Amino acid sequence: MKNIPNIFTLLNLFFGCIAIIYILQNGITISYTEEGAQFINLPERIWMASLFIGLAAIVDFLDGFVARTFKASSALGKQLDSLADVVSFGVAPGLIVYQFLRMSFARDQDGIDISMLWLLPALLVPCAAAYRLGKFNLDEEQRYGFKGVPTPAAGLLLASMPLIYWYANQQVIVDIVLNKWFLYALIIAVSLLMTSNLPLMSLKFSDYSIKNNLSKILLLVISVLLILILKWLAVPVIFILYIILSLITVRRQPKM
Repeated sequence: MKNIPNIFTLLNLFFGCIAIIYILQNGITISYTEEGAQFINLPERIWMASLFIGLAAIVDFLDGFVARTFKASSALGKQLDSLADVVSFGVAPGLIVYQFLRMSFARDQDGIDISMLWLLPALLVPCAAAYRLGKFNLDEEQRYGFKGVPTPAAGLLLASMPLIYWYANQQVIVDIVLNKWFLYALIIAVSLLMTSNLPLMSLKFSDYSIKNNLSKILLLVISVLLILILKWLAVPVIFILYIILSLITVRRQPKM
């Protein structure tokens, strides 16, 4: 029984590795319409990486639930969880941003041959994720609250980019997602949020009272509504809402 949570953790890692395979397959291509309009094509089915990162997030949640249910928490499980999270929510999302930077530069003349130096900032994401998880493992206070944005939350935000791009019905959204300066700003913002000491709420329920979990319930309800209205574009909105609600509620608590 004690190894059941570890199986879920390793499944998290397994899904993260599959996501990386989808991200790295084939290359960016450029096509043109008869009118001369340029289209930047994603590596084949890169959006599948987003789905596998989502699956990794589900089993990442379940491994903790299973560990508590079977009372099988262990020091090994904690370390495995962090190692898996670095891959699934650090390396894989970082490579997604790397590909989007390539796509952004590919829109420029001769941009397809851009120097790798312009793309390496995307690797700040896995570095920040590793630092954040290492700090988390050494901090015993982060049981029902976090210091800095949790790595899975940051990873899911970045993993939503291919789906937002793929299903976007507005050109302005496509232009933003493929704007290199927006991508650089996003890399810096997400990396700083992960490594910061910003007090943020955990989505774990310490009890079942509405009073103590009002902010989490509110986040859940609004998130469902946003998903129904905005589809994949709801992910970044929910991410921002999570930070705002955390800053409002966590600071009122005497201790995380």
